[in-house]
Amino acid sequence: MGGSRRSATEEVALRFSVSRNRAFLLLEISCALVSRLPNTLAALDKGEIDLFKASKVTQLTRDVSDEVAAQVDEFMAKRLAERDPAAIRGSVNYAVQKFDPDGYRERAAKKRALRRVSLKHEDETMSTLSGHLPAEVAGSIYASMSRAAQSRRRTDKSRTLDQHRADVFAERLLAENGRGKPRPHIHVYVDLLTLTGARKDPAFLAGYGPIPDWLVREIASNPKSTWSRLITDPATGQVLEAGAETYRFPASLARLIKARDRECTHPGCHRPAEFSEIDHIIGWARDGRTNHHNGHGYCKIHNLLKEEPGWSAEPTGNGGMIITTPSGHSYTTAPEPLHEPRTEPEEDEPAA
Repeated sequence: MGGSRRSATEEVALRFSVSRNRAFLLLEISCALVSRLPNTLAALDKGEIDLFKASKVTQLTRDVSDEVAAQVDEFMAKRLAERDPAAIRGSVNYAVQKFDPDGYRERAAKKRALRRVSLKHEDETMSTLSGHLPAEVAGSIYASMSRAAQSRRRTDKSRTLDQHRADVFAERLLAENGRGKPRPHIHVYVDLLTLTGARKDPAFLAGYGPIPDWLVREIASNPKSTWSRLITDPATGQVLEAGAETYRFPASLARLIKARDRECTHPGCHRPAEFSEIDHIIGWARDGRTNHHNGHGYCKIHNLLKEEPGWSAEPTGNGGMIITTPSGHSYTTAPEPLHEPRTEPEEDEPAA
């Protein structure tokens, strides 16, 4: 597979229908085993370990020199079989510090500078918000929340300790300047009939996906919620047409495209459209028009991908497109309608 690492990663993701992060990890593990970790690869070939256990070796030797990687690989040769993943990871971590103490300290300093917060959406209206922090900071935060949760638990037995801890966590993060009431800011797209209770179709929470009708009405009942009107074609459920003849997308057209796409339009990417870039499917330099048919929301990573050799895209109308990869495979993507197509009024629908 030719091209850059970014190009190869995206193609693997599309071929195996996995996330970009998963595809990158598969490529990284494969390259490391073949080029730097022969003993670990041999253990995998003999069935002494599986790919998940092998990844514990590749992950912790990712940033070391070839010489150190060889030393760690030799050290681990007789420490892989019949051991659980956590034990393997602990031994690899020990070996890396043993054979590369100065490098380990430098890498630790760099990683501590990469502290971040990440969001992972899950099922049944839940998500996981996690912080990648220095160990002593994370430990202190957890201990502080636990103390507060234990204190609340003494007087409120209606919630478990975990529930109290989660509530403390949410309250502290949502409160402005550490005090006051939470003020959430999210983008929810909902059909008017669902909002009024005439239908029970799911709504759409940006970055997450479908949410049930009862939840969106709870969100809507917040007196501080704000609303923007979107007009859709009842026959298709798509946002109605708008256009412009300039390179830059006018603010009104950009808002329309973000509302229609709701997420990055690259297959498998779910970054909310409000954090994405509005750009042309066929570039302006190739006579691509600035309208809603040729405009779409792309996160920065996938917007850069189309400049990679061998990648191309052709619009199919209303933000849809056919993506072709360097290997010649094609993938079709199009925005989901805001509601199901309606050809005629239903009995439970309110009068216009």
